[in-house]
Amino acid sequence: MKLGARVFKTGIAIVFALFLAQLLELPTAVFAGIAAIFAIQPSIYRSYLTIIEQLQGNLIGAAVAVSFTLIFGPQLVVVGLAAVIVMIIMLKLGLEKSISLALVTMIAVMEVKDDNFLTFALLRVSTILVGVLAAFIVNMVFMPPKYETKLFQAIHQAQDEIIRWTRLAGRQASEHSATKKSLGKLKERLVQIDQLYLLFKEERSYIKKTTASKARKLVVYRQMVATTRSSYDVLKRLHKFENELINLPDHFRMMVQERLEALLVYHEQLHLKFIGRLKAERDEDGVHNEFIQRQEVMDIFAKEIAITKEDEEFSAYHLLHILSSMLNYEEQLEHLDMLITSYQSRFEDEDNAALEDEFY
Repeated sequence: MKLGARVFKTGIAIVFALFLAQLLELPTAVFAGIAAIFAIQPSIYRSYLTIIEQLQGNLIGAAVAVSFTLIFGPQLVVVGLAAVIVMIIMLKLGLEKSISLALVTMIAVMEVKDDNFLTFALLRVSTILVGVLAAFIVNMVFMPPKYETKLFQAIHQAQDEIIRWTRLAGRQASEHSATKKSLGKLKERLVQIDQLYLLFKEERSYIKKTTASKARKLVVYRQMVATTRSSYDVLKRLHKFENELINLPDHFRMMVQERLEALLVYHEQLHLKFIGRLKAERDEDGVHNEFIQRQEVMDIFAKEIAITKEDEEFSAYHLLHILSSMLNYEEQLEHLDMLITSYQSRFEDEDNAALEDEFY
């Protein structure tokens, strides 16, 4: 766990849970603090789901504890057997995430050896539920997560690094081992982006207009992630076939570099367009139309194959891998451009303006 909002929220949730337990004069307030630790989640929606699961887990743990204590009495062996039964029930019901808290509840209940066993059991279950609810309130009120901002920042920063390395690789100016190391780090960042996208997707909207805007924006972000992955694929293939790229005829290599630069500039401008920093008149033709066109690239490629098919230094098949990844990248960019235009034509730019303020 990194030092961030969730760390501070966990501390605040523990304090708040202990305060509520003491305010309600519940016995052994420490169980409220323990429950708060388990209930803190990275998003409000996940915190809500956790409350439902932990409520079920608490009831199961308490029910098993009360039943075993009344039948067999508070013996050590019975506690272990009850723990096994609780885990089996929880696994059968698909409540694996709440097993720990259910066991805490079970032990807290079975620890009571007083004549008023049922009363103390009810109070301890209530104490644990207070801790869970305290954590939910803290998660919802104190520093609520803004995953859209985090998602866009992660995409933008990863894409910026991909573009830098792609420009170097396209000009054969990158060092092989350094590029390989960077590809490994970028792959990890793409996994993190997927996780942020899921967290943003899980966030719930309670206003109809906001819900519609969120649904359309999710489509845009999903395509933005797909486009970033396609640019990563271009970089990976440039790195893999760097020797074949060096052996290309000079004019053909320049054509590839020019086309690649056009796509990278196009991608940079789409990010600016999304947050409203690109003038609308620049979007009609697209920056990629200022450079060599797709059909022209394929025509030149076909002619080069016909001319140099007997040249062993010119590997047309390996070059085809690079061109195919570039064509896929271009199609992803065009689709992203269409989605951004569609979104901005239907919804006002207020959300994107707020995103720009937070990002910059």
